[in-house]
Amino acid sequence: MPGRSGSLRPGITGDFPQKRRKQCGQRSNFARTRGDCQVQGAATRTIVPYENEIANSTIMWNTEPTMKKRIYWQNRIENAWEMSSVLWLSGVRKTGKTLLSKSIGDIEYFDCELPRTRRLLSDHESFLTKLKGKRVVLDEIHRIKDPSAVLREAALKHPGVKILATGPSTLTASPGFRKELTGRMEEIWLTPVMSAGLTDFGNTSVEHRLQAGGLPPFFLNEQTSEREYQEWLDSYWAKDVQDEFKLAKRWSFQQFLELLFENSGKVFEATRYAGPCDISRPTVASYLQVMENTFVAHVIRPFHTGRPAEILSAPRVYAFDTGFVCYFRGLQDLACDNLANLWEHFILNEIQSRMQTRDVLYWRDKHGYQVDFVLVDRGGAAPTAVQCSWAAEDVDIRSLKYFRRQYPGGENWVIARDVTKPFEITEKGMVFRFMGLQDLASVLEERNLALTA
Repeated sequence: MPGRSGSLRPGITGDFPQKRRKQCGQRSNFARTRGDCQVQGAATRTIVPYENEIANSTIMWNTEPTMKKRIYWQNRIENAWEMSSVLWLSGVRKTGKTLLSKSIGDIEYFDCELPRTRRLLSDHESFLTKLKGKRVVLDEIHRIKDPSAVLREAALKHPGVKILATGPSTLTASPGFRKELTGRMEEIWLTPVMSAGLTDFGNTSVEHRLQAGGLPPFFLNEQTSEREYQEWLDSYWAKDVQDEFKLAKRWSFQQFLELLFENSGKVFEATRYAGPCDISRPTVASYLQVMENTFVAHVIRPFHTGRPAEILSAPRVYAFDTGFVCYFRGLQDLACDNLANLWEHFILNEIQSRMQTRDVLYWRDKHGYQVDFVLVDRGGAAPTAVQCSWAAEDVDIRSLKYFRRQYPGGENWVIARDVTKPFEITEKGMVFRFMGLQDLASVLEERNLALTA
């Protein structure tokens, strides 16, 4: 797409193309806000009376009523602290990690981007000793020299200090980091706004969520500008990609990201991207791995047992956020076909949020039958098939039937936007459960409880 205004290519600027300048109806009644969440006033804060530099580096945050409460995620953090004294909160930039951390009650907050904080943490034994019995946030902990050493020390020698550390998803992908902390911390993946967040942020319109996306500052804005998308993408390239992976070809990588987001949800074929991005197929695979490691792309691999007609290796790739999908596709109106595809993205986000896993698969065969998502339990139970549809009347359950004949015994879920009360259809002994978003949330939470029991 050479010359497209608003592309990611360096040095190209300009306004939205005409089709992007139009609003898709009234986006929301919210006033423009800044930051990761809507803020109603300046944060109330008091300096905690610790000795020496800790007194100048620690902030006790009083969150009433200055920050939006994200009840679901706050509860998940509190419950995780019952399991482990060290928590790792990760997610893509602008999902709201910092403000979520500050919204936790009775915490002492340290910004590891500040030199003063990094000096304190250089002697982490003394630092942790002085915080005995406290709840501590170490924000952007990847900015210090050896974050895994601090967290390991806290887990092994200072279990009375409850720590919530935040940072990029790439840090947990590091073999050294995982090796040092396996079994010593609980991980929490903060995804873009899911169903519970709609209520927390005061806008329950799913259509708005699909169009605006799930990054809180974008979701809360009346309208997100091209400049804001570009600023996010520039920060992603500079801080997440370059800092960690040292890629050389910015244009090629960003062209790949643009094309990938435009085709989000489709079966991925590397050859389709090599030419337009001026890179080799191995480089395409490398770029996709970077995007997967940084959580801006979700690679959904096929479920199969090696049957001749099944797709065995070609994945489907989803962009992390519907707002960016709309932006790169230039969507001005969410027509039914657009809504169906974006709804599928949102359901994937809901599954990942509730289950805290990327172990989601899909199924497809060479006859064209396809199941959107397949959930497989480790215990060897039959897989659960999940089909998404914007309207229940548009669902074609033939693919579910065909899949279930190959893999009998599992559950069949149809998730439709317009289902307000769940119901079931039975055909030839197969039960198909139709449910809406809130019922899906309940079913996923029940599944979580069953898996952890």
